[in-house]
Amino acid sequence: MYSKKVVLVFPKEMVRQPVIYRLSRDFDVVFNILKAKVTADEDGMMLMELSGPRAQVKRAVSFLEEQGVRVTTISKGAVIDGKKCTHCGACVAQCPADALYVEAETYLVKVSQEKCISCGLCVPACPYKAIEVPSLAA
Repeated sequence: MYSKKVVLVFPKEMVRQPVIYRLSRDFDVVFNILKAKVTADEDGMMLMELSGPRAQVKRAVSFLEEQGVRVTTISKGAVIDGKKCTHCGACVAQCPADALYVEAETYLVKVSQEKCISCGLCVPACPYKAIEVPSLAA
């Protein structure tokens, strides 16, 4: 099964429409919402993982774009700025996916890109502003 992490930005006119429901019904893809901010009077944002046969996922993404949803594929999760990071570990406790960890041999904070869900919870947890999630920076 193919999977792809994407950030979806919905124009405020679309937030009341059942667009995500149609992904499952019409395209037979599985979606896992990792983070969302959707309110009635402003643009909505969802971070999600789409899974299914590659062709179906591609068709689902095309459908979203045709509906006016801005789709950005996530290719990289959290990034630590080695010049700012003091490896205090404050971010590690905030990571729901266990993607941030302290390496046993070096005591340095590291990111497992395979585990990172790009939720951004680590960003405000860092007192030194040493973490960025590129897909959420826009």
